[in-house]
Amino acid sequence: MIRTADLTTTRAPFIERARERGELFIRQPYEQYSDENQETWRRLYDRIEPKWRKYANARFLEGLDLLALDPKRIPHLEDINRFLEPLSGFQAKPVSGYVPAYLFFDCLRQREFPTTITIRDAGHLDYLPEPDIFHDLAGHVPMHTDARFADVLVRFGEVAQAAARKARSIEDEHERLHTVESMVKAMARFFWFTIEFGLMRDDRRPGGIAVYGSGLLSSNGEIEHAIESPRVQRYPLQLEWVVNQCFEIDHYQPLLFVVDSFDHLFGEVNRLADWILEGRVGNVSPGEPAVDEADLKSFLEAA
Repeated sequence: MIRTADLTTTRAPFIERARERGELFIRQPYEQYSDENQETWRRLYDRIEPKWRKYANARFLEGLDLLALDPKRIPHLEDINRFLEPLSGFQAKPVSGYVPAYLFFDCLRQREFPTTITIRDAGHLDYLPEPDIFHDLAGHVPMHTDARFADVLVRFGEVAQAAARKARSIEDEHERLHTVESMVKAMARFFWFTIEFGLMRDDRRPGGIAVYGSGLLSSNGEIEHAIESPRVQRYPLQLEWVVNQCFEIDHYQPLLFVVDSFDHLFGEVNRLADWILEGRVGNVSPGEPAVDEADLKSFLEAA
């Protein structure tokens, strides 16, 4: 039986009702977190914190301290935002589920980060195909305290704007659809290999690299695997490779890319913007990730 007070991923009545009403941007009904939800947060945090100290980028660790994340209880988004806004202008914005690609990127442009409020089931701590509040708050948001990293996200939102403008300039409908799908695929791959699974050079860390990607920072198993495993290929970030590189989400990543700094990453996002305007990502290699109808529509209908 589903409990009324429960915000577990896949069984949260509050979320189901919001979706039925067509509400994407919602509030965080904190009173509905169950004792099990709170215990899940505690277990996730306790397991991974020692690995953060060993493998995470220094700016992430500073962000943890600046946000004063509670290791014992799920944070209130209002408290997070009160600490975060003076540092980078960013805000965590609660959502009821998947945000179509253009809308997601445009939130970043406006310094808003779409944030999931549900938390994974206690029986599935190690893998979740969709984001949850631990991934978003403990994986993403500490990085948002860094002003330069925040600028990278804003610039990425501006890249999405440029892609939408490029799409509007194409008269032939078939060509427009193909180009939009290719541009979205290129942006998704870039975001995956940087913001979600990015590594950065750091001579103070094992192997001379540290983790800054949120998909790694929120994974108890993969954060260590990304740095230590001989099965992982680690290469300097190359834009032409990244936008044409497929990825799969249901296993540890065998290929990761390393940037020198957040200034370096910002410069690569600028190059991506130039390539979009020049038409250089209008026909990237096929394969994952799939671009669904909602993502395409979000770009084609962007104001």
